[in-house]
Amino acid sequence: MSYGERHDRRTAYVVLAAFTLVVMRPWDPSATNMTIGLLRTAVGPLLGLYFDARRRLVRAQALEELRDLVGILRTAPEGDPALASPVVGRTAYRVLREALTNVRKHAPGARVRVRVEYDTAQVRLTVHNTPPAGSPRSALAGTGSGPGIAHLRQRIELVHGTLRAEPCSDGGFSVEATLPAFVPTAESFAPTAASAG
Repeated sequence: MSYGERHDRRTAYVVLAAFTLVVMRPWDPSATNMTIGLLRTAVGPLLGLYFDARRRLVRAQALEELRDLVGILRTAPEGDPALASPVVGRTAYRVLREALTNVRKHAPGARVRVRVEYDTAQVRLTVHNTPPAGSPRSALAGTGSGPGIAHLRQRIELVHGTLRAEPCSDGGFSVEATLPAFVPTAESFAPTAASAG
């Protein structure tokens, strides 16, 4: 945030506080005047500030992912394959979160087994759940769960990995992601202070 934006925001806070004080009429105090004055003047702007801060946070998370993906497209496959890239860890986390969210939504009461295998060449993540012990609640099953399997498949294929999500013969469901252990991104090639000196 620039100096001008900070100054404008401080001015807005001062004006809002003064306006709220006038509307609440502290010289004629009553619960009705105070409550109505607060609701009319402060609640709306405070909600606006909350949603603005949340939007900035989401945009910062989205920019981080975009930087990873742009770096993948721009760089050649180099580096030490024994070191897992941060983008691999973040992608594995998203696969796990999506798989567990889907179990909770569509297979209540099921048992879940998570297996992570790692070597110098690849990372494999498997999430398997048994058949549900009860019927899914329609309200929960209809809610969104973030990026979804289709989006995850695109992201994984972009880093030259694979994703399988399918029903199993035992009536359960399995999600298996295989990722290269090292994925070069822009930050992999950024010069450090030591090398620059």
